[in-house]
Order: sequence, then C-alpha cells, then structure tokens
Amino acid sequence: MDGRVILHMDMNAFFASVEQQANPELRGKPIAVVGSGARSVITTASYEARRLGVKTGMAIWEARRCCPQLTLVVGDNRKYTSTSRRIMEMMGEYTPALEVFSIDEAFLDVTHSLNLFGSAERIACLIKARILHTFGLTCSIGIAPNKLLAKMASDMKKPDGLTVIQPGEITRTMERLPVAELCGIGRSMERNLLLMGIRTCGELGRCDEERLTRRFGIVGKRLKEMGQGIDDSPVIPQEEQEEVKSVGHSMTLARDILQRQDILKFLLQLSEMVGRRARRYGVSGRTVHLYVRFADFYSSVGRQETLPGYISRSEDIYRAAVAILDTLELPQAVRLLGVRLTNLRHQGEQLPLFEDERRRSRMVRAMDEVNDRFGDFTLTFGSLLTSREKGSQVISPAWRPQGIRNVDVR
Repeated sequence: MDGRVILHMDMNAFFASVEQQANPELRGKPIAVVGSGARSVITTASYEARRLGVKTGMAIWEARRCCPQLTLVVGDNRKYTSTSRRIMEMMGEYTPALEVFSIDEAFLDVTHSLNLFGSAERIACLIKARILHTFGLTCSIGIAPNKLLAKMASDMKKPDGLTVIQPGEITRTMERLPVAELCGIGRSMERNLLLMGIRTCGELGRCDEERLTRRFGIVGKRLKEMGQGIDDSPVIPQEEQEEVKSVGHSMTLARDILQRQDILKFLLQLSEMVGRRARRYGVSGRTVHLYVRFADFYSSVGRQETLPGYISRSEDIYRAAVAILDTLELPQAVRLLGVRLTNLRHQGEQLPLFEDERRRSRMVRAMDEVNDRFGDFTLTFGSLLTSREKGSQVISPAWRPQGIRNVDVR
C-alpha cells in the first residue's frame, strides 16, 4: 500500500468479553453488562446476546423480552479501564503514532513502522494474537490509507475481523455503502441526506458540493470528501493533542430529588470531582456551567456564569454552581446533575497574596495529598460522609488512559 497506512483497532463487545474471560461460566452465553443503579440500562451485550436482539441502551425489561435467558453482570469499570490501558500500551510498541479514540478503539499510523515489522497485515496479526493470548479477547482491525476508511474497514468483519481497503479499491468500496456507515454520520444527518435522495457513499461523493453546502453549510465540502473516501486528518498521539477546553462531571441520580439540601449534596460532590481533576492537572477556569435534567427525562436546563477570576478550588466551584442553581426554576424533580468548568487556563495555582487565602490553599493541597494517596473522597466534606456512592460511576466516551481525561471510574 503506497502512501499512509492507518490501522483502526476495535475491541469486540469489550466490557462483556472482559466479563466472560473473568468468569468462565459466562463464556458462550448471552450476557449483558449493566450499571449498579436501579435506573440502569444495557451498557453492552455479548455477541451471543446481540444475536438474539439485545442492544446497547435497552431497558433491562426490553432485553429480557428479547432474551429470557440473558445473564446480567454489574459492570466493573476499573477492570475495563485497566485492561484498556494495558492494551493501548501494547499497541504503542508498534508505532508512537497511536491515537486512543475511546476505551476500546484506537488508530495507529504504521507508515514508518513497516520496515521494522514487514507489513501492515503482519502488524495487525501480531496485535490481534497478543491481545488474544494476553487477555483472551478478540478485536477487529481495519487497514486503509486514512482514518475514515480504516474505521469503516474495522466495522466490516466482526467479531475477530481483519479487513484491508487498498487505495485502488476505494471507489468500488464506497459506491454502494450506506452513508450511515461513515463515522460522523448520525441519524439526523442520515435523514437529511435521505431527503436529498442520497443513500449511499457513492451518491454522496458525486453530489454537487454547492448543493451540500447550501444544505449543511461549511460541512458540505467535508461530506462530499467523506463520500469519496477522502480524509487527510492525522493520527494524533495524546501528547500532541490540543489542550482540553473543559473539565466536567455529571451523574444520573439513583432517585429523583427535589429538596434543595439533597441537590446541594450532589453539587458539592460534583464540584469536588471537577476541582480535584482540575487541580491535579494544573488547570483553572473562569466559567462554571450547571446542567439539570428533570425526572421526565426529556426536560432540562443549563446555565453558566463567568467569574472575575480563575478558580480550581472545589468550594469556589460549588459556590458558583449554587449561585446558578438559585437562578433556576425547578418545575419537577431532578434526575441528572452536571457541573463543568470552562474558559480554562493551563498553569499551576498562583500563590495567593493574603494569608487567609494561602491558608485555604494549603488546606486544599493537604486534602488532595491525602486523597491522592488513599483514594478520592477518603478525606472530604462532612456533608458528603453519608453519601453512599461517590465519584464517577460511568466511563465517559472522552475517557483516555492518560492525562486530564483519565478519570478514575469506580
């Protein structure tokens, strides 16, 4: 393959496969991974369950209707993040150009590794064999001249697939491929393209660019390129990626709440999570966002406040979040809360001028040192002591094995 050679690795039913490896009694059976809360839905399902109609995001009762023999397993997020971290480290042995796309997906630019390992197919086979031998897990790998096509190729054969799209095969491959198969084309975009009479990538690639631009704005040019299988975006290792623009956490509550005191407890916990992560990575911000989703699931409200100075202390974030909360009307009970810090400055905390501020900073630093050593919330605010579950319970799509996006998930 001339030019760039990109691999996309996608673990197969990652969470469910990890559970099946950890417990031999689950192997070969339809299982689904769920959260620990009463509101949990299907996080992912094994291929045995998928074949019977069980899908990610289904309510548990729906999944059981599709598959009465379904075994539910409460997810162990630390097991998944630990396994992912080791797999990503292993792939880094084949090229430094490794871009972690999610907890179970990564791009590798192996253009300059071919002399060492022979061919892209050999690298893919080595990676697949090592993952199977070390973890008992399978993955699908796509090989192509760019990221768009490599990701598409990895989706073509699952599980345990290896698909190569050679440069000379791009036009034929794209011709009849549904546009929904392209990474970045969601349901809304697919509906809009269907309204224009565009169903396949071939039709998208031949569509007049001006027509696409009139409908989708500046995205129109990019859509036409995607239809033609063109993608010049580089594989960006984490150390070269742009600095994050926000630090945030949200949580779906175990039960709907309406009492102010109950809401404040969760806001304090979220503020501590945001502040801890910001301080750990030397980030402070001027704008605090509060997001509230209500009990009917569909209604929500979000508001932000920009402060005169940069903050990273949890109590300052909490105070700003409460001030925003006091401007909101809560017409019904609260289902989900989120706190986010933006307008960031990437530099360590500056020494405060006044003794009182310096004392507060020293106290926060002491708390952080204790929690760094013994775990988050080991030393925390008194009002949080009675809270049963503290910290992140869900792996965010933005999770990464290193850096500020490396959130310790329980």
